[in-house]
Amino acid sequence: MHPEEVSSVWLNRRFYEDAEIAHYENLTKAALTPLAGEVAKARQRLIESRDTFTSNVDSIDTGAIKFMEKKIVEYEKTISSLVQRVNALELRVATLEKSDSQSKPVSQINIQSVHSSKPVANDDDDDDVDLFGSDSDEDDESAAKVREERLKAYEAKKSKKPVLIAKSNVILDVKPWDDETDMKLMEENVRKVEADGLLWGAAKLVPLAYGIHKLQISCVVEDEKVSIDWLTEQLLEIEDFIQSVDIAAFNKI
Repeated sequence: MHPEEVSSVWLNRRFYEDAEIAHYENLTKAALTPLAGEVAKARQRLIESRDTFTSNVDSIDTGAIKFMEKKIVEYEKTISSLVQRVNALELRVATLEKSDSQSKPVSQINIQSVHSSKPVANDDDDDDVDLFGSDSDEDDESAAKVREERLKAYEAKKSKKPVLIAKSNVILDVKPWDDETDMKLMEENVRKVEADGLLWGAAKLVPLAYGIHKLQISCVVEDEKVSIDWLTEQLLEIEDFIQSVDIAAFNKI
């Protein structure tokens, strides 16, 4: 064959085609490698998650669960027992109420019979006085005189009864100006306030703060003769010793 003809023929074509195929296959593998890596990482994470879940399941304390179930059963039994007791009590109360309602008429009859058999007791001697006398003697002059005498006797008896005097027991808090106030002298000045129906009682010193004490003194007053407002005003006039007066307690006697 002529040399020029040989040079125009591609004798190594197969070699170049194989090299080209290998080149493009390598490019394809390089493009798929990152995706395959991500898939592998995701698969590894799934495996690790599965192993972790299995270990947590194994670590659960089944004994605690059984203990709670046992306690729940005990509580249910206790509640059931309490419900039965309450029902029994309700039945017993209903029975007692029914028997009580049936026995009430008998007791009322007995009480009425006892009251009717007993004479009426008079708590006050004034009730013994018949102010109007008998109805049949209303037109009789002698009956009118009797009524007048009874009225006079009633009025005389009422006048002899002692009149109840309303009194009050009062406890006053008397506060000084400062800690330098002579509390003994202040008490003496308080007791100098006198009035008809006023009786001073016991007194004591009660600590306030910063070394200051207040005088707590009791007294008994007759409500119609002595006013608490008047007594407070009289005490406040002792300006050299007293800063204020408060009512700590007020009780009727």
